Amino acid sequence: MLFNSIEFAFFIPVVFFLYWMLTQKNLMLQNILILLASYFFYGWWDWRFLSLIIFSSCLDYVIGHKIYNTDNKKKKKVYLWCSLIVNLGFLAFFKYFNFFIDSFEDAFSLFGTQLEASRLNIILPVGISFYTFQTLSYTIDIYRGKLKPTKDPIAFFAFVSFFPQLVAGPIERATNLLPQFLSQRKFEYAKAADGMRQILWGLFKKIVIADNCAVYVNEIFANHTDYSGSTLFLGAVLFAFQIYGDFSGYSDIAIGTARLFGFNLMKNFAFPYFSRDIAEFWRRWHISLSTWFRDYLYIPLGGSRAGKLKSIRNVFIIFLVSGFWHGANWTFIIWGFIHAVFFIPIFLAKKNRRNMDTVAMHSFFPTIDEFLKMVFTFFIVVLAWVFFRADNITQAGNYLLGIFDSSFFSLPQILSPKPEMLYTIVCIAFMCMTEWFFRNKEHGLEIAKLSKLSRWSMYVFVGVLIISFGNFAKNEFIYFQF
Repeated sequence: MLFNSIEFAFFIPVVFFLYWMLTQKNLMLQNILILLASYFFYGWWDWRFLSLIIFSSCLDYVIGHKIYNTDNKKKKKVYLWCSLIVNLGFLAFFKYFNFFIDSFEDAFSLFGTQLEASRLNIILPVGISFYTFQTLSYTIDIYRGKLKPTKDPIAFFAFVSFFPQLVAGPIERATNLLPQFLSQRKFEYAKAADGMRQILWGLFKKIVIADNCAVYVNEIFANHTDYSGSTLFLGAVLFAFQIYGDFSGYSDIAIGTARLFGFNLMKNFAFPYFSRDIAEFWRRWHISLSTWFRDYLYIPLGGSRAGKLKSIRNVFIIFLVSGFWHGANWTFIIWGFIHAVFFIPIFLAKKNRRNMDTVAMHSFFPTIDEFLKMVFTFFIVVLAWVFFRADNITQAGNYLLGIFDSSFFSLPQILSPKPEMLYTIVCIAFMCMTEWFFRNKEHGLEIAKLSKLSRWSMYVFVGVLIISFGNFAKNEFIYFQF
C-alpha cells in the first residue's frame, strides 16, 4: 500500500479510530491491532511476502531468548551466527542471486571462458533490506548485553512489522522502538498535530517535488546522448532533488504517521543538502542506515582505532557495503566508492567531525566560506548520484562525459519545449527556502510555535501547491526497490 494512494487515505483513519477509540485502555489489543494492520498494509502488495517476514520474526524471537538464556559464550555466538546467516542468506538470495551469477560469468569471460549459468525469476520482497537489519539489531544487541529479550511475542512481531516504517525505514533499533510497544500509550494532541504537519510536508516532497522531477529525469537519462551538457547536469540536479524528496518524504510520512499512534521514530534526514563536506552529508543522509553500519560493522571492525591503514580499510568497507546494500549493481558500489574517496582526506586530516553544528547557526545567511563549501559538497553529491541513477557503468560514464562538454555552458534544451518545468523548479526553491528557515528543527514544517494565522496560512499554501502541481500517478517510492 502506497502512502500517496487513495487506499492509504482510507486505511489510516480507520486504523486510527479503532486504535484510540476501541483499544486505548488495553495495551495488548493495541499491539494486536497494530500487528494486523501492519500485515494487511504489507500484504497489500503481495500476500506471499508475509510468510517471509513472519518466519524472520519467529526465528529472531526464539534466537533472542536462546542467546539470553545461555551462559556458554560459544553457544551464544552459534545462535547469533544462525540469525545472521539465515537473515542475510534470505537477503542475499532474493536481492543478489542473479547479480552474483552475472559477476561470476563476467569474471570467467575475462579469461576467454564463456559460462551459461541459470538465472531465477526472483521477485524482491518489498522492504526486506529494512526489516532484516531491524531484526538483526535485536539479536545483536541481546548478544552484546544491551537488551533483554521480550516475553511478549505480539509486541515483538508488531515491532518488526510496524507499518509506517516497514517498507523503507527508518531502520529502527530494538532498543528504541521495542520498549514503546511494551508501555502504555496515551493520545497526545500536540504529538498528533505535529505528526500531521510532518505527513503534509512529506506528501509535498513526494508528490510535488520527487514525482514531478522524475518525469524529466527519466526522459533525460533515457536519452542522454541527445542532450547538451547543461541539460545533463540539470537532469542530475533534478535527480538529486527527486531522490531526496522521495526518500525523505517517505521518512517524514512514516515518522508523522507513527506519531499519530503515540510512537517516536528516529530522525532519518537532517537537511543533508546543507552539508559543508561529505562527512557531514553522511551524518544527515539516511541516518538510520549510516548509524547502523557504524555501530554493527564499522566499530566491530576496529573503527578509527585500528591504525591508519586499517582505519582507511574500514572506511572503504563501510561505504562499499552501503552502496551494495542499495542494490545488485556495480553502479551502487562505485557510488559508495566515490563517497569514500572524498571522505578519506577529511578523515585522515581528522576534520570529519568539524561540522557537527547546524550551518549558519547564529545567523540567517551562511558565510561565504560556508556557502562555497555547501555548493562544492552538493556538486560532488550530484555527480555521484549519476552512478546511483544510471542503469549500468557505461551509461553513467557516458552521462558524465556528456556533462563535461563545451555545451555545458549553453542553456538547458529541455526548458524550451517544457516550460512547466519552471513550476517544478519554483517548488524546489520553495522547499529549499522552507527547510533552510527550519534547518535546526526536526522537519521542514515544524511550525507549532508560530501564530495560528501563520500556521494555517502555511498549511493552506502547501495544500494548494500539492493540489495544483502534484503528480497523482501513484508512483512508488524509489527505496521500495532496495
